[in-house]
Amino acid sequence: MTVSSASSAPAPSKLGLWGVVMVIYFTVAGGAFGIEGLVGSSAPGMALILVLLTPFIWSIPTVLMVTELATAMPVEGGYYVWVKRALGRFWGFVQGWTAWLYGLVVTASFAALFTDYSSSFLNLAFGVDLLDTSKLVRWLVAAALIAVFAWVNIRGAKAVGDSSKVFAAMVFTPFIIMIVLAAVKWGANPVPFWQPLTPPDTGLMGAFGLGLFIVMYNYLGWDGVSTILEEIRNPLKVIPRAMLIAVPLVILAYLLPVVAGLSAGVDYAKWGDSVNFPELASAIGGRWLGVWVALGGMFCAMGLFNAMILSNSRLPFVFAADRYLPARYVQRHPKYGTPYRAVILSAVIYALLVVGPFETLAVTTVLLYGVSLILQFVALIVLRVQAPDMARPFRIPGGLPGVTIVALLPVSIIILAVRGTILEEGGTFLMLAGTLLASAPVAFVVLSALFKRGQADTLSHDLPISHD
Repeated sequence: MTVSSASSAPAPSKLGLWGVVMVIYFTVAGGAFGIEGLVGSSAPGMALILVLLTPFIWSIPTVLMVTELATAMPVEGGYYVWVKRALGRFWGFVQGWTAWLYGLVVTASFAALFTDYSSSFLNLAFGVDLLDTSKLVRWLVAAALIAVFAWVNIRGAKAVGDSSKVFAAMVFTPFIIMIVLAAVKWGANPVPFWQPLTPPDTGLMGAFGLGLFIVMYNYLGWDGVSTILEEIRNPLKVIPRAMLIAVPLVILAYLLPVVAGLSAGVDYAKWGDSVNFPELASAIGGRWLGVWVALGGMFCAMGLFNAMILSNSRLPFVFAADRYLPARYVQRHPKYGTPYRAVILSAVIYALLVVGPFETLAVTTVLLYGVSLILQFVALIVLRVQAPDMARPFRIPGGLPGVTIVALLPVSIIILAVRGTILEEGGTFLMLAGTLLASAPVAFVVLSALFKRGQADTLSHDLPISHD
């Protein structure tokens, strides 16, 4: 049974192809913002290599996994249901719980990011620094953002997709102008913007390792769209097409602004510290362009937050459908058909985290997301063995060896990233990450006793193997 078939509420509005593309874009990237530190840590040459190479060893394997499972089991809750189908209720819960915790921390950080870019915009445009001096004003701005986009999400996935198209246009436009102006200037005075390959006194592997952990964060989130599969028109066809468009779009959205910024001749070692894209745009086109790019950063944060609410709020919804949370969170809006109570619950938590510990918790996101993604790849392989006859409109080629190879690439990167974070953060990371991971089995036992009490799941983990 799916969520839609279990409710008498009206069906929610559904996303078409370009709405899905924009939601994917904003759950993964949202713009070139955040990639600046890659250049500062790894130097221009290695940064460009990583922007081009990382999708092949990190993003594309994840996209292949998501596309196969999404078209085989196009149900609300996505990866939560996939892992439950393959590994059972406990591991399905662990998958959903770790993904929810990760999403809560990251989504709250996007609300804070909005205040950061709002501050940059006000400083550049008007010389106003109120957001830098008042924590209360910063929280009120973040809370207003949360309230507005909670309402957009209550109106439905289509409203999120339509607004994401507007935000994308507002993000792309100043970057396109920046890229064109940089190309004209570079044509008149060609400089080897790709040099040096690595920072001084840093070898190839050192520069590669430093940059890989930065760029992988900018290329994750491809599985986020899976939680809203019942809110997509014809997901069996739309998901593969949307991924085919979104992957090159995300790559170009990072690559071209980085190339343009490098051509400005600003010291690359300052990237990500005192120099970010608004400053680079100012160096290329003047203060007006820097202000415009800073404004684009605000729209980027809006798009990121808007899309992440859509994806993340469906997890308490499906938890409630499977009776791990109170039944009120599975209720859908009488007009819009959306899980409005789950959206409101998520919004309240975001508002608390913005003034709370999200910056401290952010260090754990590599492990939370890593556990979530590894479980999805395990589910991919297990389902190939357990359910070889499952209808798979999209199938990763190469049989079981093929899916195993696809899984090994990103899983290896996750292990390296976790190891690197442990070495860098030490005891703080281990304590926080261990506590959050331990919360999954504890929550499973406690919530099962409080709410489930032996009742069957609404979302069947034994889904049919045919779409007929």
